[in-house]
Amino acid sequence: MRDAILALEDSKIFYGRSFGWQGERTGEVVFNTSMTGYQEVLTDPSYKGQMVVMTYPHIGNYGINSEDFESDGPKVEAFLVREVSRVVSNWRADQDLETFLRQHEVIGLSEVDTRALTRHIRSFGVMKAAISTVNLDQERLVQIAREAPDISERDLVAEVTCSEPYEWAEGSDPEWGLPRVERGVRLHVVAYDCGVKRNILRRLVDAGCRITVVPAATPAADVRALRPDGLFLSNGPGDPEQVSYLIQEVRSLLGQLPIFGICLGHQVLGLALGGRRFKLKFGHHGGNQPVKDLETGWVQITAQNYNFAIAADSLDSSAVEITHINLNDHTVEGLRHRRWPLFSVQYHPEAASGPHDAEPLFQRFVEMIEEWKG
Repeated sequence: MRDAILALEDSKIFYGRSFGWQGERTGEVVFNTSMTGYQEVLTDPSYKGQMVVMTYPHIGNYGINSEDFESDGPKVEAFLVREVSRVVSNWRADQDLETFLRQHEVIGLSEVDTRALTRHIRSFGVMKAAISTVNLDQERLVQIAREAPDISERDLVAEVTCSEPYEWAEGSDPEWGLPRVERGVRLHVVAYDCGVKRNILRRLVDAGCRITVVPAATPAADVRALRPDGLFLSNGPGDPEQVSYLIQEVRSLLGQLPIFGICLGHQVLGLALGGRRFKLKFGHHGGNQPVKDLETGWVQITAQNYNFAIAADSLDSSAVEITHINLNDHTVEGLRHRRWPLFSVQYHPEAASGPHDAEPLFQRFVEMIEEWKG
């Protein structure tokens, strides 16, 4: 391992030991509170443009396997941990974490004080940073961090969306024991790919859907031409206002077919309905966020990954109902339209990684489609 340095735009410096790829990167630093699921975190396209700090102190002990990817490879700009395991103990593992990061040119930083770094982010908010294993000049790296583009100035969705439409037919592995619906004719759902996680697509298939995935810039007319039974808006990275083209197309589809959105898809739907977005101080990243269903009063423990939220007071309450709130900061976690067949959630119900509390949402989408079709 080699010495490495993380420089924040506010001049705060953190030292560590590098593992994985050697080089230099910039990005926005966020922290994730999950104890497991680091492979899913690394390959989640929603982390494009960000450096991820894992608050759990020991990472890498179960290695990397070929089955748990959420996309075609890592999307994070850098990966920061307190201690990286040199021993892999898992019969499913194909390789160790360090080899994986080196293979995909992702800088890893270990032996960093992740507790102090997390506390700093919680106190002062997420900020831009530069990380390097090749030049440890502090002043130079602080300047690079300050000059890096803000995440709200980049269309990160365009960097992770698919280049052309494709069909997805793979469901969950039967050994997972998740509920599956067998039907003769599957409902056709078009999924806008803003950086969609593979397990979302699997859960839609499990619920009885046939999926056509389309790029985020696909015109609404092309979606209509596919004659879908329903529309899905996926998760993705960055500021939803940077995908104004998608918001415009979704707005033209409102009321024409059932719509379900997750995470960035929730934000896009909220903006299409006339809402306003704002940036959270340090975002929600992890598998332990409590969300209250306002209809039932039940509390779900959810997996989340986002930096922006829809302002509750910006939604027309005569048309849009807030269905879920976050019990930590009372931000909007779900909404639905009072007349049109659409709903969305800010959290991730696909459970990879995360609990199964929100599993019924996929079946709810299917039931909404069936009711719409009559």
